[in-house]
Amino acid sequence: MIYKEFQGLQLSNLGMGCMRLPVVDGKDAMVDQAAVEEMVACAMERGVNYYDTAWGYHAGTSEVAIGRALSAYPRERFYLANKFPGYDLGNMDKVEQIFEEQLKKCGVDYFDFYLFHNVCEMNIDAYLDPKYGILDYLLEQKKNGRIRHLGFSCHGAMPVLKRFLEAYGEYMEFCQLQLNYIDWTFQDGQEKTELLEQYHIPVWVMEPLRGGRLARLNEKEASVLHALDHQRSIPAWAFRFLQHIPHVVVILSGMSNLEQLEDNLATFETEAPLTEQEWESLLALGREMTHSKALACTACRYCTTHCPQGLDIPRLLALYNEHRFTGGGFIAPMALSAIPADKQPSACIGCRSCEAVCPQQLKISEAMADFSALL
Repeated sequence: MIYKEFQGLQLSNLGMGCMRLPVVDGKDAMVDQAAVEEMVACAMERGVNYYDTAWGYHAGTSEVAIGRALSAYPRERFYLANKFPGYDLGNMDKVEQIFEEQLKKCGVDYFDFYLFHNVCEMNIDAYLDPKYGILDYLLEQKKNGRIRHLGFSCHGAMPVLKRFLEAYGEYMEFCQLQLNYIDWTFQDGQEKTELLEQYHIPVWVMEPLRGGRLARLNEKEASVLHALDHQRSIPAWAFRFLQHIPHVVVILSGMSNLEQLEDNLATFETEAPLTEQEWESLLALGREMTHSKALACTACRYCTTHCPQGLDIPRLLALYNEHRFTGGGFIAPMALSAIPADKQPSACIGCRSCEAVCPQQLKISEAMADFSALL
């Protein structure tokens, strides 16, 4: 197992994400406890010491399942991460109640790592609102030893990340980002990582396989990787890409069965840095994968000066591209929930004034109509 140093700790470079645990009969809330315990036994034997769960995973049952599985091992042998569920604004005034319940569900006295969950456009105002006392409470728990390290995960765009860091950056010890060879450019992963480096905050990675998309390449996509090295597995390329980034400490993978776990463990046995050619080939593949579905907006903003509705068209098109490529998902709807109704894609009146000045000649009005229909 590859280990990375963090404040004197040796953390396994591969972390077990507990959002996609094995379930019974395809029912998300019915975690297969026996299968989870078998996977944890294998992971522990092979050197994985980082486990990541959350309040909402598996409809609230993930914490219990991983807590039971880890209870078979001495507490000092593993690091357990959990999160405050601010993705639901109804939780903002319940930080103490939820934290206490999480400790009980996981069967532990403290969390090694604890995060503000999913900082984004929808909840940034509430997270930073002192009336909820979230930061104060979590810092108090850290002082009391019930939280060893405090951090945050972020699905928001760069302005959200900047705002959170300006407010709370001095207290944050790590940041969990959606990062992979698609999102290095598609979701400004490189810029986000560089910003965190300025704050001396290391990166934890979520969605290294983009929800499994980077493990399920089509024949044309896979041929690019096979041409580089036909013996390396398709998922391994995505992990090796992340291992190439110096500031990445833990790479979380939501594995759903023993076969996936064993395949990933093989990848993390030894470090094999990418060559520059391999790095560039993966980035090129990522761009090609998004190009077929993404509108090539350059954010020149000529369109915004001609929109009678005052829509932030580049931002809406970026969310449209994300929603189309992912085939739905929560990121675009989550970001749009923070935008007033009269600035949503549905507010487009189809006048095409924006299209008259678009250097890329994009069919913006059609994209807005399609976006509204998809939502």
